[in-house]
Amino acid sequence: MRILHTSDWHIGRTFHGVDLLSDQAQALAALADLVAERRVDVVVVAGDVYDRSIPSADAVAVCNAGLEAIRAAGAVIVATSGNHDSPVRLGAGAAFAAEGGLHLITRVSQIDRPVLLDDAHGTVAFYGIPYLEPEITRAELGVPEARSHAEILGAAMDRVRADARARDVRAVVLAHAFVVGAEASGSERSISVGGVETVPASAFDGVDYVALGHLHSPQTVAEHVRYSGSPLPYSFGERTHSKAVWLVELDAAGRADVERVDLPVVRGLSRLTGVLDDLLTDDAHAAAEDHYVSAVLTDAVRPLDAMRRLQSRFPRAVHVEWEPPAATSTVTYRQKVRGRTDLDITRGFLTDVRSEPSARELRWVQQALRDVDRAAGVGTEQTAAPGEASA
Repeated sequence: MRILHTSDWHIGRTFHGVDLLSDQAQALAALADLVAERRVDVVVVAGDVYDRSIPSADAVAVCNAGLEAIRAAGAVIVATSGNHDSPVRLGAGAAFAAEGGLHLITRVSQIDRPVLLDDAHGTVAFYGIPYLEPEITRAELGVPEARSHAEILGAAMDRVRADARARDVRAVVLAHAFVVGAEASGSERSISVGGVETVPASAFDGVDYVALGHLHSPQTVAEHVRYSGSPLPYSFGERTHSKAVWLVELDAAGRADVERVDLPVVRGLSRLTGVLDDLLTDDAHAAAEDHYVSAVLTDAVRPLDAMRRLQSRFPRAVHVEWEPPAATSTVTYRQKVRGRTDLDITRGFLTDVRSEPSARELRWVQQALRDVDRAAGVGTEQTAAPGEASA
């Protein structure tokens, strides 16, 4: 049996406020193409199908179109819920969906009720372990004293192993968890709510393959325990990741031959650093013109209207920050302001964080300082602003 391990679709997610549905539709279409090209039997989705518990109508439409394309390409789909999903909403109509080849495992009561699929060697049981919050699921799992994810997942896997032994089948587990030894990418939401969030890889002993979800980069925890990662990057920290899925082939004994298949890049991410005028003119940045761009501006003075100007060359610029060249002086703040008037200090502050204030702005500042002194009953003398005589 040939299985395509995916996870963390996060349909409906935005990227720095930018709608990603078009990119996500392309990513799901690429998965469907891969199913047809590699003659995949089963596609598993190990949680976080959606990015929020109540997805938008457009997100549902994109997700449904992707599922339909994968099914039309010839694969049965088995999915479980992650910490971003609503188990009730994702699992609504699960019995009807299963008749069409989409199996949704979102409830604790389904953990030891696998999806059974046959190949030339017999039966493979697919067990789904949705994201299990200890406070909510410990009683139903029969471990009322459990507080950590490790204890909860251990109880769930005990059910899985017992059922797999009784059926004498090859077993594949889908789980949404943070396994010790794996590395987060920074775009995941923490799954720790009142307990320790990590679980040991040994918790998954006794099954043939474990398709993990939650972490967004593809990685191998053990030969039979892997994360596929998300099909798209969801933070600039992932800009160097090569997104991928695992193509898993089970033989008669359940041994898994696992192949990494890199996914096409839908749209690149670039982090640019430099003076704004250089970023707008340097040919070295031409490749980033169609990317999502995060820019760090190193101008000595904060540029005005920086985002609009960036987007004139990089239409998908989504983030900008200003980091002026670091001062090398070791003079303390107290030394810097000693002997300077309030107006001089305010003027210096405005120049540092924005630009040199105009004469009109300085007159406003001077009047404000006078009003403050008057209210406090202080009679201090301020240096005159340009174009105005001293008081």
